[in-house]
Amino acid sequence: MNTPSPKLLAEQTVFPILFALSFSHLLNDTIQSLIPAIYPIIKNSYHLSFTQIGLITFTFQMAASLFQPFVGLYTDKKPQPFSLATGMGFTLIGLITLSQSSDFYMILFAVALIGTGSSIFHPEASRMAHAASGGRRGLAQSVFQLGGNAGSSLGPLLAAWIIVPYGQFSVVWFSLIALLAIVVLTYVGNWYKGYLVRLSERVKTQAKKLGHNLSKRRVVFSISILLILIFSKYFYMASLTSYFTFYLIQKFHVSVQTSQVYLFVFLFSVAAGTLIGGPVGDKIGRKYVIWASILGTAPFALLLPHGNLFWTGVLIVPIGVILASAFSAILVYAQELIPGKVGLVAGLFFGFAFGMGGIGSALLGRLADSTSINYVYNVCAFLPLIGLLTAFLPNISTTKKA
Repeated sequence: MNTPSPKLLAEQTVFPILFALSFSHLLNDTIQSLIPAIYPIIKNSYHLSFTQIGLITFTFQMAASLFQPFVGLYTDKKPQPFSLATGMGFTLIGLITLSQSSDFYMILFAVALIGTGSSIFHPEASRMAHAASGGRRGLAQSVFQLGGNAGSSLGPLLAAWIIVPYGQFSVVWFSLIALLAIVVLTYVGNWYKGYLVRLSERVKTQAKKLGHNLSKRRVVFSISILLILIFSKYFYMASLTSYFTFYLIQKFHVSVQTSQVYLFVFLFSVAAGTLIGGPVGDKIGRKYVIWASILGTAPFALLLPHGNLFWTGVLIVPIGVILASAFSAILVYAQELIPGKVGLVAGLFFGFAFGMGGIGSALLGRLADSTSINYVYNVCAFLPLIGLLTAFLPNISTTKKA
């Protein structure tokens, strides 16, 4: 790869680095997606309740969320080029432990290690993507997010092809993915250390020029609205990523492998939709993308619990595509509200997203045990209507690319 000069790094989008970060994000989230993908297997093997399944997701998501704002705040002050490879080391140990787990509590420990690796990875990787954006911040975040969502979509297929036929121990083979990710992230870390650290002061100066005239109170209010939108998005996402296979098996009596294919279709739709929000937000403004993404999911979500198997497969495609376009736009919008704090904002929003996913899975699992999976989907169908709160977000000039 021909590495551009430091001067050009501040002016041009560095696609080789964005693609490397996206690829590492794909590897990271492929590993993470194995956790919900093997739920039907471990539920039967260890006779787990839906509440326990929810607690596994809760443990993983909380470990993946609690440290992220602190990691982001620290790396805003002191960039850590090789923290990504270190985080993947935690994930590697977690994978090996998960393959050897013999009881519920060992599974919780394993997924906590994988979650810790994720909490280290996301804030600094997002910061690198921002620095390599060349001003096209929405595009950069979408490319970065595309890798993660593509990786998430691969988990169910890999589980169907490898883990379902060969059992829990086969999870250990995915440690090879973690090793590959460590190699890629070490390479990216070397690039970051050699070029982006030298540009850190210039990048901070440029970020401060992207200011706005909003009061501190209005900024805090706007960030709160964005976090509520993240809540609605990830609570609804939790219902699909953690329990969609059970929903299909119970309602339509499909096999575990067939349910994994449907989950792949949804997650692949999420990956495809990821590329929309960022670039479109660069051109027309983030707020319009947030409007369309959160609220636009509502009609399809409301129809989903009432469809047959065919229409369920059809409806999950627009749900995934439309809903996925929100995160990049929300993240960049928040970074423009608080310029110069890229890592902190990334850590806060990634962390909150993971946290909401974990809490959502735990609560929805409890609700499923108390009622039924069908009832859970009927309730969650109304969550995208929270997107109406987008009306309270201010229009800020930095949301449009000149």
